Amino acid sequence: MSDTLPWNIPPTELALRDGELHIWRASLDPQSEVLEQLRATLDSAELERAARFHFQRDRDHFTACRGILREVLGGYMGQSPASIQFEYGAYGKPSVRTDAAMARMRFNLSHSHGVCVLAFSRDRELGIDVEAIRAEFAGEEIAERYFSPRELAELRSLPAAVRTQAFFLCWTRKEAYIKARGLGLQIPLDSFSVSLTPDAPAVLSSVDANQWNLHSLEAWPNFAAAIVERGAASTRRLWHWNPDGH
Repeated sequence: MSDTLPWNIPPTELALRDGELHIWRASLDPQSEVLEQLRATLDSAELERAARFHFQRDRDHFTACRGILREVLGGYMGQSPASIQFEYGAYGKPSVRTDAAMARMRFNLSHSHGVCVLAFSRDRELGIDVEAIRAEFAGEEIAERYFSPRELAELRSLPAAVRTQAFFLCWTRKEAYIKARGLGLQIPLDSFSVSLTPDAPAVLSSVDANQWNLHSLEAWPNFAAAIVERGAASTRRLWHWNPDGH
């Protein structure tokens, strides 16, 4: 079952309080002048990463997502987007390199086919994922490779008409959990399971399931998205980013 909270226009002054989880969505196809403004905030490592993409569209989407991340983080932290410095865990999970006053900030992001989602909290580790729902990608051979036996059995039990949606509910929920843990594919994909039946509650089954909270999101039509946070469910606030003052 997906989160049905509305996506709102964010306040001018951003404040992230204890016990809150802020989730943002954004289009990655802004006007060219906005894209250049976002590009100007990136550091050299991010620009190098953008340049590695073969297609200009993918370079622009990566640039926009990182620039939006910097803008939103800057709003929370009270500093310019370009001044933010990132560091990365052993398996690539990003965090902000900052002083002790802001060390509690946690965030994660994901982008797919021209949209992105970003999540922010204090103290709580989290992971978020978004994927465009594509029938051509949701083949059973991929499910056999990446899903647990329980997930595969649930997928096969569903009517054919909903299997593509179920596939991506599973995919995003698994990816969000892996990202929240921050261990990458050191976590075997068959060592935990998530539910995937559309319109049913999102359930995580793992040895540490009592430490995490899983939700799916209705971020965009024809997209699946999921978020995992450590601990009991936070108060969720959903914001829609736009280039005119967020």
